Amino acid sequence: MNYVKLTLIKCCTVTIAGMLALGPSLSAKSSEEARAERDRLQNSGKVMQEILSVPDDIPQDLLDKARCVVVMPSVLKAAFVVGGSYGRGTMVCRTGKNFTGPWGTPAMYALEGGSVGFQIGGEATDFVFLVMNDRGASSLLHSKVKLGADASAAAGPKGRDASADTDAYMRAEILSYSRARGAFAGVSLEGSTLRPDDDANRKLYGRSATAAKIILESDVPAPGAAHDLIASLQTSSPHLSR
Repeated sequence: MNYVKLTLIKCCTVTIAGMLALGPSLSAKSSEEARAERDRLQNSGKVMQEILSVPDDIPQDLLDKARCVVVMPSVLKAAFVVGGSYGRGTMVCRTGKNFTGPWGTPAMYALEGGSVGFQIGGEATDFVFLVMNDRGASSLLHSKVKLGADASAAAGPKGRDASADTDAYMRAEILSYSRARGAFAGVSLEGSTLRPDDDANRKLYGRSATAAKIILESDVPAPGAAHDLIASLQTSSPHLSR
């Protein structure tokens, strides 16, 4: 009996020691993963700042009507060819029940498949999506959305004073833009999908974080890394225009 007890004690000791040794490495990995998501937020902020600082960019009236903005920084064609990967970025929406308030806390999102790889060639490309109505915003908060099927989509017009009242732009739930080599243009990404990046949201905000909770609940604070993204949008378009 004593031998059995001694064996059990040894086994428990080894197990506990292993868990204690593993703890710091898991903690370091978790910290590193969260840092990667914060870097992605910072890069998204830089992209938005740069795009909004030039005259030939998103028409002001469209930005003022957008409920949410999705930013995908530095997407590479190779990411859609090797291993079925995808572009990763973030979505930030106006706060309030009907998306009428100030810009709020961003959630992490993923861009997948479709025609993306054929659109951008071999260049690193930034993508920006304007979500133009409540239905489009609500769909993106809860599920994967296929552009052109689950949500109507169109290449967005550019130029601060460009006319944006054509039928195509009025009907579209999502307008898409791309920037490569400094050139900014509307781009069609029909067939591609946007979805909440659940793993990234958990790494950044905690286990219970979903895109809907992050964006719709005011008690989820925005990370410091999101400051530039939120500030640039709030400065450029503080109020929703119906």
